[in-house]
Amino acid sequence: MPNISGIIKSLQNIMWKDPGVSGDAQRLEQLGWMITLKILDDKDAEMELLNDDYVSVIPEKLRWRTWAGDSEGITGDAMKEFVDGELFPGLQNLDVSDGNDGLNRRAVLVRDIFAGTNNYMKNGTIIRQVVNKLNEIDFNASEDRHTFGDIYESLLRDLQSAGNYGEFYTPRAVTEIMSEIINPRLGEKVLDPACGTGGFLTSAIENIRKQDVHSVEDLKTLESTIRGQELKPLPFMLCVTNLILHDIEVPNIINGDSLNREYTSIGVKDKVDVILANPPFGASVSDGVETNYPAQFRTTESADLFLLLMIRYLRDGGRAAIVLPDGSLIGDGVKQRIREEFLKQCNVHTIVRLPNSVFQPYASVATNLLFFTKGEPTKEIWYWEHKLPEGQKSYSKTKPIQKNEFTSLKEWWGKRVENEQAWRVPVEKIAESGWNLDIKNPFVKEEEVTHTTAELLDMLSASFKKSDELIEELKKGLK
Repeated sequence: MPNISGIIKSLQNIMWKDPGVSGDAQRLEQLGWMITLKILDDKDAEMELLNDDYVSVIPEKLRWRTWAGDSEGITGDAMKEFVDGELFPGLQNLDVSDGNDGLNRRAVLVRDIFAGTNNYMKNGTIIRQVVNKLNEIDFNASEDRHTFGDIYESLLRDLQSAGNYGEFYTPRAVTEIMSEIINPRLGEKVLDPACGTGGFLTSAIENIRKQDVHSVEDLKTLESTIRGQELKPLPFMLCVTNLILHDIEVPNIINGDSLNREYTSIGVKDKVDVILANPPFGASVSDGVETNYPAQFRTTESADLFLLLMIRYLRDGGRAAIVLPDGSLIGDGVKQRIREEFLKQCNVHTIVRLPNSVFQPYASVATNLLFFTKGEPTKEIWYWEHKLPEGQKSYSKTKPIQKNEFTSLKEWWGKRVENEQAWRVPVEKIAESGWNLDIKNPFVKEEEVTHTTAELLDMLSASFKKSDELIEELKKGLK
């Protein structure tokens, strides 16, 4: 078996030599489309062995094996001209009119991936070095694929420090605990309407697979019930690749804005059993999108509109686990009306309060995990305060949140009692407070800092002295 980790490091080193690739995000996008084409071609090869009538949706000249498979094949200027002049235009304008639904879905997926993807590399010789290195991985070998899947996860984690792309990655510890608690099962429709790089969907897939998938038919059922949508091209492409690595042959992922749909057009056939999501927060929506929603709920805050959208998508009896910032738990006007609607339509039974630093690069934003079931109003909400590990002041890229930190939450979940981390609030109290969900832990007392009068006078004097010094410095600067 090849050393997958070593191959990835070599790929990164090779790509850094190319003058067109700048930063982690571009490197990951470049690697992403190449990996996707390689995986699709390996899958085509497998299908051709199983079915003599199988035809790839990718034209022969554009297939990976044709232009990248031969280590002594095209390189230099010829490679660069082919990628920019034939490969990308051909895949961006792929024929999607095939009558076969499965092939058509695959063609649409490939076309959509390349419609929003770029080739940043400018040196055809370096492109050849990259594809030759990728050819050392056989994605049809399950051990290769699963090992690569773990490394791919670490590449996605790098997005946290790649400009503004941190919003598209949710720590694996968080996606896994949310999926385990909600516990999606085979046959249930699972949706993430803001799926980013696919962390929640892959956690759901693994949760279902280890419990329920025992045959090829089971795998087909699983594939048909996992759905996602992502607005931005880069995370969309990375999500598709991520799901293919998790054995979803043709991922049902749409590249588009989930909010840009008429709220009332979401009908019975669109309803799902499970929603797992971390919708974007702190961002304004596209112009006019809020008009898709009822007048009393119109807002330009993305997290609030996504909450309305997810309530609408969930069937009665359906369950969800979502991430929301503190800003969605408080506020009057539209925010208050949305929360009231939320608690009247859904049983919001648990809110897990997380430390500020869980989600990078939004270290200062306090976030919460909300667990709820649609169809019955909320009667009471249990709160659980997640504490940082002892001796740790915050989470960071080098010290991210770990799965084992949720052990106490899982132990408490089935036998709930109030303690220093858990408290219960009746819905009547929440209604009286203007449907405020930002309820602090009543068992944590703020530390009282006491000083004698003399100490206070000394502190005040020192403060005045510092102010005088600053004023003098400013005066000198003006002379």
